[in-house]
Amino acid sequence: MGLVDNNNKHNMVQTNYNINNYKQVNDDMSLRVPPQNLASVIQDKDNNVLFKVTRGKNHGVSEKANDLPLRGVKLPFYDWNDVQLAWQRTAFHFQPRKNWMNGPLYYKGWYHLFYQYNPGGAIWGNIVWGHAVSKDLIKWDHLPLAMVADQWYDFNGVWTGSATILPDGQIMMLYTGSTNDSVQVQNLAYPANLSDPLLREWVKYPNNPVLVPPPGIHKLDFRDPTTAWLTTEGKWRITIGSKTVNKTGIALVYETIDFKKYHLLDNILHSVPHTGMWECVDFYPVSMSETIGLDTSTKGRLLKHVLKASMDDDRQDYYALGTYNEANVTWVPDNPLIDVGIGLRYDYGGKFYASKTFYDQEKKRRILWGWIPESDSEAADAIPRTVLFDQKTGSNLILWPVEEVETLRQRSKDFDKIVVSPGSVVPLDVGTATEMDIIAEFNIDKEDIESLPVSEEKYSCPTSRGAVQRGALGPFGFLVLADNDLTEHTPVYFYIVKTAGGGLKTFFCSDLSRSSVATDVVKGIYGNTVPVLNGEKLSMRILVDHSIVEAFAQGGRTCITTRVYPTKSIYKDAKLYLFNNATTASVTASIKTWQMSSAHMLCYSIWVHIMLMFSTFFVIGRPIF
Repeated sequence: MGLVDNNNKHNMVQTNYNINNYKQVNDDMSLRVPPQNLASVIQDKDNNVLFKVTRGKNHGVSEKANDLPLRGVKLPFYDWNDVQLAWQRTAFHFQPRKNWMNGPLYYKGWYHLFYQYNPGGAIWGNIVWGHAVSKDLIKWDHLPLAMVADQWYDFNGVWTGSATILPDGQIMMLYTGSTNDSVQVQNLAYPANLSDPLLREWVKYPNNPVLVPPPGIHKLDFRDPTTAWLTTEGKWRITIGSKTVNKTGIALVYETIDFKKYHLLDNILHSVPHTGMWECVDFYPVSMSETIGLDTSTKGRLLKHVLKASMDDDRQDYYALGTYNEANVTWVPDNPLIDVGIGLRYDYGGKFYASKTFYDQEKKRRILWGWIPESDSEAADAIPRTVLFDQKTGSNLILWPVEEVETLRQRSKDFDKIVVSPGSVVPLDVGTATEMDIIAEFNIDKEDIESLPVSEEKYSCPTSRGAVQRGALGPFGFLVLADNDLTEHTPVYFYIVKTAGGGLKTFFCSDLSRSSVATDVVKGIYGNTVPVLNGEKLSMRILVDHSIVEAFAQGGRTCITTRVYPTKSIYKDAKLYLFNNATTASVTASIKTWQMSSAHMLCYSIWVHIMLMFSTFFVIGRPIF
């Protein structure tokens, strides 16, 4: 399908952008909207207090769902105190000192994370790129800002970008800028000194922008260039997300030789009707025969290509597996019923968005970074996850925390073959359960499964009543971040239904409805089905890090990331329980838990500081330590 073919011309916005139209260089950066301090009391027209915003730009975490009254939901605010708010900041998830993030890269022994950052506060606007480095993806050091919004073509923000490392070692960073006229354009930047492993100084290409919205694409619907891949003819291709006026999500494809001049190809990579704007598109191969990651340019028969897009309409990350045809510049999904935007998701928790993968050439793995927003502005990154094709099911990816997170494990405890009868809750003596790594296997007696009646229940995690909805075989699992009297608790659990054909359908869910007594936080029920093959035991892993709970079922076939905001089950009062709320079957659980240490020790700071002091080239700014 061409971008503007005869069948869809009437669905496209008729625009015609030219780079020269935008070269209105404005050196007066004072025209930007000034930073805001959010500390205030919000009142309605009759001076009634709707909610309090007790924190400004210097606080480590933001208010919760206090924007809900502005959306017409009249909820009483909860009077959060500093002790509760301080507990919510994570211990081993990467968080910038303030605000948002994106953008991974591995170079000369260092992992780099570039994150969108507002120096003025935890609000959207004035976006620049912060920069952090790590040796292990877990412990991070902050460096000076990588790029600031100082040109007309990124006057309103330095937005999402992707890096491509060329065979000769050059690094090309394409990023979206929002111009002084709020047009989304693509710009090129590159390191000033490739011999610097910390990549502290970046140079913007003097003839930016290199791409502007093509005819038929609205100026606000053209963003987030991908990492480039190499064709058999030696040309580079990138894809950029957009949409048509009838809300068909599309991925445009451009070809380039030098990353400075581009040609828009006639065919689009893929489109899905009624999915809306595609943000943060990602496109990469996965091996069907090996358990390693692949470089973005890898070709061959024993691989599939993943197409992923972040849906601006529902703020979820969807992916699909399919076949890429280089000659036709098209990608076709294996199963159109679970196409991009209507099928599989990286994560089913509602708190995993704007994700991006990169190829770690040192360990031959593909790593996924995901953004975990808070209820209004503050954010963290999910623990980086390896990405593999599920060779057992052949129909999905496997996402699993990188092995480096296991270096934070400390005191461990084993609980072997604990029988949990229907309707029971079993406390687990693990001490404070605020920072935990939990791995468990569950076994159900074969006779209980065979005697299970066929269910006509149309079960779904989000539409269910959560962990209080009882079935013959579920829910069962863990209560994390629970207090002693279970006033607050977050269940993570399996729920199994026997289908008319005699098979079992397994759901993996997380229920936040009782996670907090606070009334101004989002408390949904999340999850989806998870494939369980014959002979497999039910297994789950849970990473608890204060307000972030990441859960993985069946080795990472289904993932759920949530943010919870308890008021009581915090610090020493956070406990861990095993539960089984089924009506019929008992379950037997074997569990191993670890207390986790903090990753905020900045163990590389001395080394990074020495490198900064004795650098042979000038770096604008000062390291943030």
